Amino acid sequence: MQGEKLPVSVYIITKDNIRTVRKALLSVSDWADEIVAVDSGSTDGTLEVLNEFTDRVYHRDWPGFREQYQHAHDLTKNRWVIFIDADERVSPELVQEIKTLFKDGEPEMDGYIAHRKTFFLGRWIEYGGWSRDYEIRLYKKDLGKWEGGLHAKVYVNGKVGEFKNYYLHYTYGNISEQIKTLDSYSKIATMDMVKAKKKPSIAKLILNPPFRFVRDYFFRRGFLGGVPGLIVDATTAYYVFLKYAKLWEYWNVLDKENEE
Repeated sequence: MQGEKLPVSVYIITKDNIRTVRKALLSVSDWADEIVAVDSGSTDGTLEVLNEFTDRVYHRDWPGFREQYQHAHDLTKNRWVIFIDADERVSPELVQEIKTLFKDGEPEMDGYIAHRKTFFLGRWIEYGGWSRDYEIRLYKKDLGKWEGGLHAKVYVNGKVGEFKNYYLHYTYGNISEQIKTLDSYSKIATMDMVKAKKKPSIAKLILNPPFRFVRDYFFRRGFLGGVPGLIVDATTAYYVFLKYAKLWEYWNVLDKENEE
């Protein structure tokens, strides 16, 4: 299958990803038969880059992670699909592994899990809270469906295998960008808890953030990652604190204000 494109559709969702989107697309454009992009209002040049790689670029106002991913999934035409975020790349080793699956026809499984390796603050984060990051990426379109809220994932109704090689995640450009994102994500996580009728807990507000830090930094060996490892696990604990603090705020301040 040398030189041929695989019968695979890649889909991607975007919003102001000019820093990373070109390399994300370069990592799939040589081997994937189709690229579908759903953008929710980029103004930084992302759309121009998308149009260089595909004529399947669509606009859709942001409805939430699950809904946007599912919409992009639904727009693809091939039986096999794979999604990639705008700050990710499919590594050359993983590309070769995917090609091997299609070498003799259809892959054996209905979906394949890929592990993700994240680059942040000048190094790969190989320990701590970000070290166990994996999800189904390549799958049969008719057997896959997006479920969940903030951390929505694909679930496949069938047999699932696992890749040996990683896809690569070039996350936040700096700590300020990370903190801004954590503030946004904690708000979404809070609203997911509100929809699930979860009430605030002082115990969780006090205990869950330090528990997360101890688990990630000591038991998952985040300390082996040096200062970047410390920052990752400390800010993750901060995110946990934020979402429970905002849950308390919603029920004890904002909800009461709405009643007045």
